[in-house]
Order: sequence, then structure tokens, then C-alpha cells
Amino acid sequence: MSPNFDAILPAPFGKVGVRVDGVHVHEIVYLPDSFAEIAPANALAQRVADQLAAYYDNPDLAFDLPLATRGTDFQRKVWAAISAIPRGGLTTYGTIAKSLQSMPRAVGQACGQNWFPIVIPCHRVVAANGLGGFAHHGEEGFHLGVKRWLLRHEGAMLL
Repeated sequence: MSPNFDAILPAPFGKVGVRVDGVHVHEIVYLPDSFAEIAPANALAQRVADQLAAYYDNPDLAFDLPLATRGTDFQRKVWAAISAIPRGGLTTYGTIAKSLQSMPRAVGQACGQNWFPIVIPCHRVVAANGLGGFAHHGEEGFHLGVKRWLLRHEGAMLL
């Protein structure tokens, strides 16, 4: 992963790296606490910082960020389905797959390719038999800790 972020922001679970071009947000990345903070480089990076900070205070925050168009048609369909999950709610990879006439593994892959975690809340998608993995990092470690923090923060009933 390239360290060229337009901001590295503090988060309750570590840090968040942000890449923008001044017009669109291109990527949000979960980072461990060992990364040094970088102040927002421009107005859009500051807007992301402000909205993330507001979300950490209030999980009902509705993000209003200009996200770059990314992903395949299928990925965008998965991300739209994920975006419809209310705060505190959970659904399974299989449920989304069924609604899209696909397979759970394909939905999991699309979740892992989400360029805008938190804003597109892929953490609200779980496996049929447990929490599942997160961000292509399996079922343990830093990223799963982030998923657990986000779900607790939003008041989801953890498995």
C-alpha cells in the first residue's frame, strides 16, 4: 500500500488514511495506530476528517461526500445493497447474494474491494455462521477488530 495519503486521521480503532483529488474521495483505508497522523492536505480531505469525527461521536451521521466512481457494475450493486443496511442492522453475504442472483463468495469479494469503508458500511455484512472476515483480511487480527468496533459503535447485535 502506498503511503501517499492526503490525510491520516485518528480513529478510535487506529487510524484512517484518506486519498482525494480535491474533487472526489478516491479511497479510505483502515490503518493501525502505528501510522503517523497527517493533517488534511486540502478542503476535501478536511471534509472527510470532519465527517469521520462526527461519525465517531454519532453513528447516525449521514455521510455526504463526493465519492469517485469505482468498481465493476456488480461491485457497485453490492455496495448499493450494503448502503441500504440501516445503522445497527446486519445482513449476510448470502442474503445480498440471493437478492443479486449471485454467490456469497462474490459478494464477500466485492465487500473486500470497497474503496470507501465506513461511508459504504461493509462492516454490516456478516457470514451466515458468525462475524466473517473483513477487508480481505480473514477472521482475526486488526481489521476484524475494526469491524467489531464499528458494529458495537452502531449498536449492532454482535454474533
